[in-house]
Amino acid sequence: MFCSLNWKLKIRTSPSIQTLYQYWYAPWCGHCKALVPEYAKAASMLKAEGSEIRLAKVDATEEADLAQEYGVRGYPTIKFFKGGDKESPKEYSAGRQADDIVNWLKKRTGPAATTLGEVAEAESMIAHNEVAVIGFFKDVESEGAKAFLNAAEAVDDVPFGITSNDAVYSKFEVSKDGVVLFKKFDEGRNTFDGELSKADLLAFIKANQLPLVIEFTEQTAPKIFGGEIKSHILMFVPKAADDFADKMVEFKKASEGFKGKILFIFIDSEVDDNQRILEFFGLKKEECPAIRLITLEDEMTKYRPESEAITADNIVAFCTLFTEGKLKPHLMSQDIPEDWDKNPVRVLVGKNFEEVVFDSKKNVFVEFYAPWCGHCKQLDPIWTKLGEKYQDSADIVVAKMDSTANEIETVKVHSFPTLKFFPAGDEHKVVDYNGERTLEGFTKFLESGGKDGGAPAGEEGEEDDGIDVSQADRLP
Repeated sequence: MFCSLNWKLKIRTSPSIQTLYQYWYAPWCGHCKALVPEYAKAASMLKAEGSEIRLAKVDATEEADLAQEYGVRGYPTIKFFKGGDKESPKEYSAGRQADDIVNWLKKRTGPAATTLGEVAEAESMIAHNEVAVIGFFKDVESEGAKAFLNAAEAVDDVPFGITSNDAVYSKFEVSKDGVVLFKKFDEGRNTFDGELSKADLLAFIKANQLPLVIEFTEQTAPKIFGGEIKSHILMFVPKAADDFADKMVEFKKASEGFKGKILFIFIDSEVDDNQRILEFFGLKKEECPAIRLITLEDEMTKYRPESEAITADNIVAFCTLFTEGKLKPHLMSQDIPEDWDKNPVRVLVGKNFEEVVFDSKKNVFVEFYAPWCGHCKQLDPIWTKLGEKYQDSADIVVAKMDSTANEIETVKVHSFPTLKFFPAGDEHKVVDYNGERTLEGFTKFLESGGKDGGAPAGEEGEEDDGIDVSQADRLP
């Protein structure tokens, strides 16, 4: 049921397999290792049910051509093939726990909502799922029932049931047609109260399917980032701290007024895997507990409260200012090093960035990097040689900035390394470098005034082979 054979060979020689769900992994990938037991558990669950769905895995480091053929750019990448169709597999979009995987697959291979003909079936659905949505309709052909089924088709990670059985109505104390969301946290259940339309039902589910406060973990990350709520407030706190429970009470109390608007998340600041998230927000373990807010729209924007005291009143006031559009983004910056301009490659931080790059008499070429980025480390000796080449130039400056510790409102960095050229003049132009990452390529680019190998910022160029800082399984 859980295959490790060459997937391409198997699907091409086994036309009887109607649905194949598989993921590409790399042996060294921590996220892949975390997925293995849940993936195997999902396979066992499907096998126990007699399902014809097959799960498989592909080592992308061994099957590089196959990974390239299907556009695999990160690990793990999970795709679903149905009916032998190899041309347009569907990307998996739900959580990374066994129940999430099984529910998602059942949605893709069966009815959007399971018919619940007796009380035991309804009880089983509720008991075996963290969240379940049941539609109560005496006439399953009614307009309300149709709207419910349309909503069910649009939600991948929650199981739906539909019933017209009187005993089920009675068991769950439902007196009229409607929709109830059952969950194993917070209130336990939410009853839909509104017009039965697809849009309103989806909004109801979105607002209630996650806990008021959710912990950021490997398993919850896909739900957090894959959801409709793109404004997240984060509490960084050590779970082992004596006052952890008190902090959670205040945080949860504050969350009640922002349900469906802002997602409240807490992150254990002592967990090793979370240290890069702290770094992303410019925090250190010893500075926690701390509160930060981030929006995940087209551009990630961070906010920091004026008060560090974690109380419900302070958090509510902070979130209210955010929802009213009255907060200014929080931009990180290191202090300016005393020797920032003493080496061939100038060192930029948030506090001196604009003064240097927008000097009207200078052409400034900047590498935006992350200290942990392997591609940045590979580039470093070449970038140093470039700085040495132009060290004595009157109008060319080669510089670098650690983008994990410094942020600029006018320049958004989405991957590492990012290379941008700021030509002399008063127009404050920005040119993205898309050429070869060699000393010769960089030299040609600079000697041409940023034309050979460049493109206006924002235009499509060659794909960056660096690390995407907006990937949901790494950063909030």
